[in-house]
Amino acid sequence: FNSQEMANTVWAFATARVAARTLFEAIATEARRRMNEFNSQNMANTAWAFATAGVAARTLFEAIATEALRRINEFNSQNMANTAWAFATAGVAARTLF
Repeated sequence: FNSQEMANTVWAFATARVAARTLFEAIATEARRRMNEFNSQNMANTAWAFATAGVAARTLFEAIATEALRRINEFNSQNMANTAWAFATAGVAARTLF
């Protein structure tokens, strides 16, 4: 899977409210490793999906925060709002990002 396919997959499962913890954990592991390949929408959608699905993935959120901060100028208002909502909903503080 490329970054968009990973983001789309977790987004679809979260939107459909289908529990798939093993899938989410596998994608979290791979996404952390390849976070530099994610664009701002992929990062925002991935964070949103994990928060919506209620899957704890602190290290994934930390990777998203690090990469998002590095590339903050690529985020539009919708991506930033979705990312902020996801971090708040997941209960993950990203003091350097927000």
